[in-house]
Amino acid sequence: MNRTKNTMSDVFWQILEEKPYSKITVQNIVDCCQVNRNTFYYHFKDIPDLAEYSIKAWTDQVIQNNCEFGSPINCVTPIVQELMKRRTAFIHIYRSAHREAFIRYLNEISSYIVQAYIDTAINRTGLPSENRSTVVRVYKCTLAGLILDWLDEGASYDLLAFCEKICLSFAGAGKRALLGQTNRSFPSHD
Repeated sequence: MNRTKNTMSDVFWQILEEKPYSKITVQNIVDCCQVNRNTFYYHFKDIPDLAEYSIKAWTDQVIQNNCEFGSPINCVTPIVQELMKRRTAFIHIYRSAHREAFIRYLNEISSYIVQAYIDTAINRTGLPSENRSTVVRVYKCTLAGLILDWLDEGASYDLLAFCEKICLSFAGAGKRALLGQTNRSFPSHD
């Protein structure tokens, strides 16, 4: 039973690489899976239900397969690589009526990755955790925002190279924020 559901999800991703979300039909799925419509409706109520299942399963897989973290770019690289593998599919979802579910799961995975990285950094370095939630939120919004910008631009630039530049630009900022320090490169107006 689970194998059939996962096969339909895999086929959904394959078809999504070929055509927009709004053009995918139940018939497309059942034809590729060589099952009947009743089998589809046994597992999913409609295409949006299949899409949500597929996005959630993808999110869970990325999180499960990438729970070892190191530097910030090591945390970002797995999700970026997975997004780039399915670039066309994610553009189709992002430009569809199912965009909200995608953004919800993107926020979930971004939050998880950042939280895991911050927790690891705190445990390894003994940094205080008072400012943790602020730092997590800022980096989660940054990561999700970068991905959404990339999708807005039709995935037209190298997201991984751009993320590497951002990680270099932000280097040390998270540690300073966790320590409650500021980087004052301009005069204070106290």
